[in-house]
Formats: sequence, C-alpha cells, structure tokens
Amino acid sequence: MSWSSVVGKAVVSFAATNIDDILVLTLFFAQKNMSRWRVVAGQYLGLGAVIAISMAGFFARLIIPAAWIGFLGVAPIAIGLKKMSEWKRTAGREADPKPVVASILAVATVTFANGGDNIAVYVPLFARTDGRALAATLIIFAIMIALWCAIGYYIGRHPIVRLVVDRFGVVLVPFVLIALGFYIVIVAH
Repeated sequence: MSWSSVVGKAVVSFAATNIDDILVLTLFFAQKNMSRWRVVAGQYLGLGAVIAISMAGFFARLIIPAAWIGFLGVAPIAIGLKKMSEWKRTAGREADPKPVVASILAVATVTFANGGDNIAVYVPLFARTDGRALAATLIIFAIMIALWCAIGYYIGRHPIVRLVVDRFGVVLVPFVLIALGFYIVIVAH
C-alpha cells in the first residue's frame, strides 16, 4: 500500500463528489444572521451520515440498491418548496423580508440528499481498502470537510456574493435547492 496513493484517492474522490457542495455551502454561509457553527455542524452531520452508509456498504458490500439513491433528491426539493411557500406567504407583508436561516438539520438534510453520488463512489473505494487505508481515508475526509466549509465560508462572505444573497437569497435559495433535488433524481436514474 502506497500512502501517497491512499491520500491521492481520498482527496480526489472527496473533491469529485463534493464539488457541488461548495455552491450549497456558499449559499448557507452568505445568508444574514447565519451561524457558522450551524452550517459546519450540519455539513459534518450530513456527510457523516453519507460516510456511515458507505461504511455499511463496505461491510455488507452493498446494502442500498442504486435506483434508490435517486430518491434522496426529494429532500432538497421538499425543503426548497417549503422555503418558496414561506417566501410567497410573507412576500407582501414586510418591506424587508427576513433572511432564511438554515438549521443544522436543514444543512445536514441537504448535504445528505446531495450525497447519493458520494455513496456510489465511497462504497467501492472503501471496499477496496484495508483497515489502515480506510482509517487514513476517513481522517482525510474529515479534513476535507473542514476545507470545504472554509472555502464555502470565504466565498459566501465575499461582499458581492453577500449582496446578491441578501437581495435575492430568499428567492434564490429555494430554486437552487429544487434544482439540486431534480439533479440528484435525474443523475441517479
């Protein structure tokens, strides 16, 4: 076992399966009154669940039929529709609508639902490793989650991004979540 190979596989597989999370993290971090720890905790919780399922696949060699993974896209669609209905319900009542503030559970749910492609990649990746390489991969994933959160925070806190999200986030976030959900459903089938 080459440690550089283990590190390379872990970094590339994480980056390839989570590149879309940068957009989602950016939107969460760019919202007014957003607590950083909620986004970070939700990201760790959501990806932790994805990794746990992938670990179960490692031990059981495959417990989730590939066709079922696409149904995970229903979660961001439902969250997006809920946020859209809240926006429509309050649209005429306030001059300055309150920003959408995500909870840990909302961030974790969106992250988990967006993780169908992760499971499809992680199960075979984990299945082809020994215990030491698997432990190293999991440590690298934990570091990569922190890096992803830092990148999303940096982009989300950029003044131009904050201006756009402040002005259009109440409308933008539901559409991004709904589009992400349909993407998950379509790609899995």
